[in-house]
Amino acid sequence: MKKLHNTVDRRVLKDRIVHSNEPRTTVSFYKYHPIANPQFFRDFLFLQWESLGVLGRTYIAAEGINAQISVPTARFEDFRENLFNITFLDGVRLNTAVEDDSKSFYKLIIKLRHKIVADGIDDPEFNPSNTGVHLSAQAFNELTSQPDTILIDMRNHYESEVGHFKDAILPDADTFREEIEMVEDMLKGKEDKNIVMYCTGGIRCEKASAYLKYKGFPNVHQLEGGIIKYARDIQSQGLENRFLGVNFVFDERLAERISDDVIAQCHQCGAPYDHHTNCANLACHILFIQCPTCKVKMNNCCSDTCKEIAQLPEEAQKELRKGKAPGRNIFKKGRGEHLVFKPNRIKPE
Repeated sequence: MKKLHNTVDRRVLKDRIVHSNEPRTTVSFYKYHPIANPQFFRDFLFLQWESLGVLGRTYIAAEGINAQISVPTARFEDFRENLFNITFLDGVRLNTAVEDDSKSFYKLIIKLRHKIVADGIDDPEFNPSNTGVHLSAQAFNELTSQPDTILIDMRNHYESEVGHFKDAILPDADTFREEIEMVEDMLKGKEDKNIVMYCTGGIRCEKASAYLKYKGFPNVHQLEGGIIKYARDIQSQGLENRFLGVNFVFDERLAERISDDVIAQCHQCGAPYDHHTNCANLACHILFIQCPTCKVKMNNCCSDTCKEIAQLPEEAQKELRKGKAPGRNIFKKGRGEHLVFKPNRIKPE
C-alpha cells in the first residue's frame, strides 16, 4: 500500500530543494466549507498533489481547508485544473507569492485539524459564513483614509512588527485565539464605527469579521485576499501603497518585501532590520529578528548560552537534549527577556 506521508529525512529534502533549479510557484488558498470525511479528503489530496510534485503545508478540518504550498511552475495549470475539479474548490482564489525564490517549501505535509485556524470559538450559534464586506485594494485605501475608520491588524505581534498598514491598530497578541478576544474588548462602545480588518491572505479576517458581526458590530469590512493580493493589485492598478515594510509568511522565506520601509529592528543590537530567523540551538529555536552583523557575531544564535551549545558537536547537543521536553522558546515568537530591543506597539486609545 502506498504511504500517504513523507518518509524521506527532512534534511535530505531541504538540501534537494536548495540545490534544485526547477522553477516553482508558491501559492496559498483557503475555503470554509463543510467536509463530511476530512480523513478521506486528506488522503485524496495527498495522492493527487504528490503525483504533481506539490510541496507545502495544508490543514484540513470539518470546517474547510487552509493551504500554503509550492507547485512546479510547469505543472501549475494541471494543479489548478485538478483543484477546480473539486466542486467546492472550483474557482477558489489562489494567492501567488509576491516574491518567490522557488525555495518556500521542501516537503508535502497535509494534516487533519479540529479547525483550519484555531480561534477558541465554541458557540454553536455562531455562523462563520456571515462575513464582513470584502474590500478591493482601491476600496480599502479609500475607506482606511477616512479619519473615523478603525483599521485592525488581525495577525500576531511578530508579523505586524516587521510590516503593517499605516495607522493600523496592532494588538500585542501571540495567537489568533487571543487576538479575537482582545479586539472584541477594545472595540466595545464603538459599534457604530466602520471597522476594517486585514491579515496575510484573508483566512483569519474571514472568521474574525463574521465573529464581530455576530457580536453586534454591523459595519465590519475585510481586505479581500489579504496583504498578498493587495500587494499585487496596487502594482497592477497603480494605486497608493499604504503598507509599510515586509509581509511575514509562514514558509522558508519568512517574508515578502512590500515597501522599502524598514520599520523593525534587530532584537540584539537595535539596528534597523526586518527579517526573522530561528536560533541555531535546536533546543531553543526561538524566532527573532537578527541583523547580519549580529548573525556573524552570535553564530546565528539568540544568546551567549545558545551560542556555546550550538558550537558543540551534533552528538553532544543531542546528549544535552536527551530526556528533556522541548524548551519553551521553541514555541515563542520574538519574545524573551534576553532579546533586549522590543518593538514599539501601536496601542488603541
